[in-house]
Amino acid sequence: MSKGFVHVYTGNGKGKTTASLGFALRALGHGFSVYMIQFLKGKMNYGELKASKRFPDFKIVQYGRAGFVVKGKPTSIDVELAEKGLQHAKEIVRSGRYNIVILDEVNVAIHLGLIQSKDIVELIKSKPSNVELILTGRYASEEVFELADYVTEMVEVKHPYKKDVRARLGVEY
Repeated sequence: MSKGFVHVYTGNGKGKTTASLGFALRALGHGFSVYMIQFLKGKMNYGELKASKRFPDFKIVQYGRAGFVVKGKPTSIDVELAEKGLQHAKEIVRSGRYNIVILDEVNVAIHLGLIQSKDIVELIKSKPSNVELILTGRYASEEVFELADYVTEMVEVKHPYKKDVRARLGVEY
């Protein structure tokens, strides 16, 4: 990839991680390599983890625990995992070894105060020109918006969870 851009998938609607996975699938089909770092996700049976094992050029690592992080009340483990994820992201992005790097739910990690927006801004500014970088999650910051080449906001219009339908295997995870 001669010129890598920065993409942001944000908003309160479903599909941010799914959009990044669609991007990954398309890129893999053309022989590109993809590395996904998932913030706030761990120890759950996400379909993308199983699917990634079928592609030798697609790696996913998680920096999260089972359960949700409460805004204003993150545990020390939540902070530690997010910081480790950030350090790993810096290493992977700056290495230039992968054509596409996805930082899944990184915007939420910033919103919850687990990592700082300035660190992601610095990462965007220091990425090699050949790396395509995708940032997902609600609450993307203005600083990130300004640096992004593409910004897509998912808007919830209708969703079954409002009728107490639980997350479904293969659809929401």
